[in-house]
Amino acid sequence: MSKLTHINHEGHAAMVDTSSKTHTARRAVASAFVKMNGETLDAIRQSRTPKGDPLETARLAGIMAAKRTDELIPLCHSLPLDYVDVRANVTKDGIQLEAEARTTAQTGVEMEAMTAVTVAALTVYDMCKALDKGIFITDVRLESKSGGKSGEWKRK
Repeated sequence: MSKLTHINHEGHAAMVDTSSKTHTARRAVASAFVKMNGETLDAIRQSRTPKGDPLETARLAGIMAAKRTDELIPLCHSLPLDYVDVRANVTKDGIQLEAEARTTAQTGVEMEAMTAVTVAALTVYDMCKALDKGIFITDVRLESKSGGKSGEWKRK
């Protein structure tokens, strides 16, 4: 088992030193699901939600959040993001969200993709909570990553 990378030799939390790493193209995709009742989904499909379009608002919120990941997660590096997008798909049970982040840097963009999809999910919740108090967010996870020393990884 690999050792934890954010713990120094004294056992204290520490930022990983990436100064000797090579800049490479990095990509990460994360997903989340926002489960809600059918009436709320119908309101989204028919553009009848009290606060406006929750999917477009969530998309923009996720993109903005990815750009601020280093301000939210204490040991994350500031990254020059080349691309971030959040996609939403209405299903029979809720909203399937997917976020993708890309950079050319010394460290990966997994946390940016995860932050984007999580904030997007929270935004859908906020936009729709007046219609459905029972909404819940589930299955927030990394789907794939590529680039860097560890190479490519994809959820099975």
